[in-house]
Amino acid sequence: MTSQSEIGADTSSAAPDTRAGFVALIGAPNAGKSTLMNQLVGAKVSIVTHKVQTTRAIIRGIATRDASQIIFVDTPGIFRPRRRLDEAMVTTAWGGARDADLVLYLVDASRGLSEDVREILGSLDSIPHRKALVINKIDAVRRDSLLEMAAGANELAKFEQTFMISALNGDGCDTLSGWLASNLPLSPWLYPDDEISDLPMRQLAAEITREKLFLRLHEELPYASHVETEAWTENPDGSVKIEQVIFVERDSQKKIVIGKSGATIKAISMASRKEIAEVLEQKVHLFLFVKVRENWGDDPARYREMGLEFPRR
Repeated sequence: MTSQSEIGADTSSAAPDTRAGFVALIGAPNAGKSTLMNQLVGAKVSIVTHKVQTTRAIIRGIATRDASQIIFVDTPGIFRPRRRLDEAMVTTAWGGARDADLVLYLVDASRGLSEDVREILGSLDSIPHRKALVINKIDAVRRDSLLEMAAGANELAKFEQTFMISALNGDGCDTLSGWLASNLPLSPWLYPDDEISDLPMRQLAAEITREKLFLRLHEELPYASHVETEAWTENPDGSVKIEQVIFVERDSQKKIVIGKSGATIKAISMASRKEIAEVLEQKVHLFLFVKVRENWGDDPARYREMGLEFPRR
């Protein structure tokens, strides 16, 4: 995985009063981290589904505000790991927080200060950076409950600021963005001003297909699935041919993904192709294949593809 210290752009002409830095978004699964990053960046750079733990690796989204470049680091949700993949995701999440300049801890207001939220709050002191509390989904909770929640969280961890937002509709996000922009370190910008993500297009395309896979299959397919872009060919007519593989662990899962007479994989392919074409702004020919790879969750190569460090046991 590329470290933040390795990132750079030609910034020799940047004014000395510009600001730039990394803002880590951490929290329990489904707290709304990906939705918030997409909202603040102003474009979709991270997949969003109703299922928890859909973000697996660190994904960076880039926003500019005034003279500041805010680089958001969307991390996997923090939870008690049960599998090797879980362990890699949680390690990645804490690593993203420790490497950042500012840390936003998101709490889902509709869930409140649950046991897992309190457990994370109790561990935040291990991160020496400046932190802000962000209570999300405020439209689902009464104001008095929100104030009580904020007070309880601030008793458990040290936050400089508390923000009440709705990442979905943008309420409170402008105030949050303004605080971030004014509190980043003085620095030349680290990316070109027209970039919104440092995620390679091959990986972003795979993430889009994985999102459509999750949305289509709901609870039918467990988390033992993974998408990789295996081939990417630019055609003379300006279109692109993309070949992707959906890895599952069992034949029964393969049948679920393909569906009766291929109807399910066709629907996934159509939805993914449409969104990839919108992102690329060019015609896309998408070909999906499903392969069974037992215990792919123990294969170091799959972790490298996802941008995760393989946990050694």
